[in-house]
Amino acid sequence: MNTLVWIGFCQALFASILMFTKNERTVSDKILSAWLVLLALEFLTAGMDYQFYETPLLSGSHLLSNASFYLYVRALTRSGFRLKYLHLVHLLPFLIFKVLAYIIKAPFMVGDYLVYQENYLFRFSFAMASLISWLIYSSLSLTMVYHYRANLQNETSRIDTNENIRWLMSVTIIYVVYCFITYIISFTLIIKGDYDSILPGIFNYSILLVLLYALSFYGLRQKHIPEELQIPNEKPRYKKNLLDDRTRKIIGKQVLVYLEQRKAYLNPDLSMDILSQDMQIPKHQLTEVLNAELGKNFFRLVNSYRIEAVKKMLADSTNHYSIEAIGYDCGFSNKSSFYKIFKETVGETPSEYKKRISAI
Repeated sequence: MNTLVWIGFCQALFASILMFTKNERTVSDKILSAWLVLLALEFLTAGMDYQFYETPLLSGSHLLSNASFYLYVRALTRSGFRLKYLHLVHLLPFLIFKVLAYIIKAPFMVGDYLVYQENYLFRFSFAMASLISWLIYSSLSLTMVYHYRANLQNETSRIDTNENIRWLMSVTIIYVVYCFITYIISFTLIIKGDYDSILPGIFNYSILLVLLYALSFYGLRQKHIPEELQIPNEKPRYKKNLLDDRTRKIIGKQVLVYLEQRKAYLNPDLSMDILSQDMQIPKHQLTEVLNAELGKNFFRLVNSYRIEAVKKMLADSTNHYSIEAIGYDCGFSNKSSFYKIFKETVGETPSEYKKRISAI
């Protein structure tokens, strides 16, 4: 395990340097940079523990990562997020327990949680703080990522990889599972009486190293998300179903006319902002109409028109454009999203569809 922590230290330190030198750093980049520095410190102190105490002291990695995950996700998905000194409060539990662990010199051994001794209250408080922190921050982080991804489909007709942040959802889920398994392993060893097992420590630092690589790789590639696609910090003042049925039907027809007559779906950059400006209808009313009256979010509605346009061009025997060119011509911004949406909607790839239609 000693080797793991030194590898983690080098990786975290190197990644933090890369993040600090990243061009056009955003608030989320700064948070990730600070998080990586603290992770490097966590790995460094664990390595030093082996030199001085022959075992790592209590690890505050969960307390650190729980709060850091939350702040990073919030900065990435919430519009107008600014770092304030008040946000440092989220890191206080990690710093407090980290300092106290060295003052008390409490080793990272699961068996000590059942032994009543002079630092028993500290260890119990540490365990409860880690568990509560995990439950609260993980729930908040997952909720924010989910709401952002759901809101994204109501804001734009194209979703780039950078804006999709699927990687962050995956990493967050992995982190939640990792913490859960860590607690299960620890409790199982306590029940079995295997108090001297180093398995929790090995598992903890191994998975933490994997998460570190994922955060470093994807965090460096993550670009700024346009503010209009982020979730507003202030809650809207309107309520759901604000419009009556008659008004929803009227606006719904106007939206369909706008898309069909203007062929607005051919614009790859078509967004809810553009639709709202052109139709002079507030975005929240359009969102309500699309979901309640038309039964589709903005992303699905616009791309359904694009798919129909693609199908017509593929069925035209006089059309000699390539499949990719047809996709671009019908409003898709890139090949991967075109193929993915077509397969999800039609049930087959564009080439399979063209081959089947040509055979009829």
